[in-house]
Amino acid sequence: MADWSASGESPEYLFWVGCAGSFDDRQKKVTRAFCEILQKVGITFAVLGKEEACTGDPARRAGNEFLFQMQANANVQVLNMYGVKKIITTCPHCFNTLKNEYPALGGNYEVIHHSQLLATLIQEGKIKSNGTSEEIAYHDSCYLGRANGVYEAPREIILGLQKELKELKSCKTNGLCCGAGGAQVFKEPEAGAIDMQVRRANEIVESGAKKVAIGCPFCMVMLQDGLNKTGKEKEIQLIDLAELVQQTM
Repeated sequence: MADWSASGESPEYLFWVGCAGSFDDRQKKVTRAFCEILQKVGITFAVLGKEEACTGDPARRAGNEFLFQMQANANVQVLNMYGVKKIITTCPHCFNTLKNEYPALGGNYEVIHHSQLLATLIQEGKIKSNGTSEEIAYHDSCYLGRANGVYEAPREIILGLQKELKELKSCKTNGLCCGAGGAQVFKEPEAGAIDMQVRRANEIVESGAKKVAIGCPFCMVMLQDGLNKTGKEKEIQLIDLAELVQQTM
């Protein structure tokens, strides 16, 4: 973003990479896939690079409001300095925080989840399917679905790529959490009858789906762990929506 600013120009979007997209080995692949898509369709975008810090979502969910305020205010200052108007992110947690919680701190932006942009690009004919038909299940992420009402865009992607959409038992408004929300991803679960990610993984196994599309790095981590615990990790593939789109281009 600093380079764009120095040239006196502005990209169409600021791509908020997020902590997982920057540092988690699995999510780095999603980051690369999404960037390649944007480049192929000719959408201009920039990243903050080292100027990007955590949105503060984990800190606020864990109860450290002071740390959240510090992180969020620092980010708002940087974003406003560059005159950012549109932000796109592959993480529903970043999406929710930037969209719904930053306005109270002076950060007012149009925030878009990558599933929304990808669905639009498919509708506009800028992304076309290679015609390979397969059955794809979709896992609703809490911070995308129930928190922000984004249910159709991910499904439009799957159907727009001429895939067969398979709904899981718990879906849409009755979706089942992967167990990572509320900063739970950073700690061991409390004692109970069954770990949440295992319960969700069992639903996936029972559905018979062999490929599950996801739009959240937290869900990717938790569901992969759940499948590992059920011993089905080699039979069922988890794939981000961006990777699914990239494979057809």
